[in-house]
Order: sequence, then C-alpha cells, then structure tokens
Amino acid sequence: MPKAIARRKTKKSVVKRFKVTARGKVVAHRAGRRHLASSKNRKRMRRLGKAKVVRGEDVGHVRDSLPFA
Repeated sequence: MPKAIARRKTKKSVVKRFKVTARGKVVAHRAGRRHLASSKNRKRMRRLGKAKVVRGEDVGHVRDSLPFA
C-alpha cells in the first residue's frame, strides 16, 4: 500500500474569523459590537462594523492556519 502524503488541514475557526483579500491582505472583523450597544455612540458602532487589516506580526500565524488561501 502506498505511503500517505502529509497534508496541512485548514483550521476552520480561522476561516470563520479571517479573510484574505485579492491583494493578499488579511482582514478581520472588529470585536465589541454584539451587545451593550446603548453605551456606545453611533460613530463608534459604525467603525466597529468595518473590517480591519490584521497587523504584520499576526499575519504569519493566520496564513499558517490557512494553507489554501
């Protein structure tokens, strides 16, 4: 029987939290928008709704968990 080739699996938790753009940037959603919204002003809630670009030192960890992205 042939020997199996070792393959990296995609971490599904990372797939749900991050996205790689067409240019290769890694973006994520901001935390803090789910509840206790009455104490946050409109401007803050609007900004929390937009995606943020992941910092450079964390991009490597995300890309390692997404081998097919």
